[in-house]
Amino acid sequence: MTGKSPNRLVLVDDDEFLREVLAGNLAQAGYEVQSFSDPLLALEAIPGGQAELLILDWKMPGMSGLELLQALRGRGVATPALFFTSHNDTIYEEAALALGAADFVDKTRSFAILERRISMALNHNEEPRREAGPPGEHSVGALSLNPASHAATWQGRPVELTFGEYRVVELLATSGRDLSYREIYDALRGENFIAGEGPDGYRANVRALIKRIREKFLAVDPAFAAIANYPGFGYRWASETADA
Repeated sequence: MTGKSPNRLVLVDDDEFLREVLAGNLAQAGYEVQSFSDPLLALEAIPGGQAELLILDWKMPGMSGLELLQALRGRGVATPALFFTSHNDTIYEEAALALGAADFVDKTRSFAILERRISMALNHNEEPRREAGPPGEHSVGALSLNPASHAATWQGRPVELTFGEYRVVELLATSGRDLSYREIYDALRGENFIAGEGPDGYRANVRALIKRIREKFLAVDPAFAAIANYPGFGYRWASETADA
């Protein structure tokens, strides 16, 4: 981060020891960190700040991390959020990603892994600002994609995708080939990231993600069938009717 101001992070976790250690590690890594033990205090302080990433625990007294993020979104705070939590069941990850969280990291992961996830989330957030010239919007059939704003339209109507959902749609629509569950999950979470129960636990996450994406397209076009399932392998972007 030499040559520019440090990235500003907000850490919210009621575990005093972990919070202090993590804040110290992040500061040593070159980040500017503001930490809170109380999510209600964080709710009042975050809108007035200029944080570039929120790092949230899940289970906290008075308000969960997910409830805090929902409240912030309700107040118009669009700062990306990363959940760092011991609640690693798929249901928690799905709920966080459905709300637009940038990432979901288990507390058993090393600091090196967490720092990499933070860097990825910050880089994703900066991509539109680095875009030079007019947005490079391109179309694949009825789908239009804008890499600069991460916006998608179907048949000229906007589809409200989160950043992660946009990345997966773009990968499916532009790859021109069948994509495995692993490839899709790597595009969303980083290469070889382990999630879910067992070595293939990530497949459930991908299926839930694709289901959410399909539902958003179906809300725009009830006849949408461009995402086809390749049984036992993954998914592909198709112009013909797909089997679920």
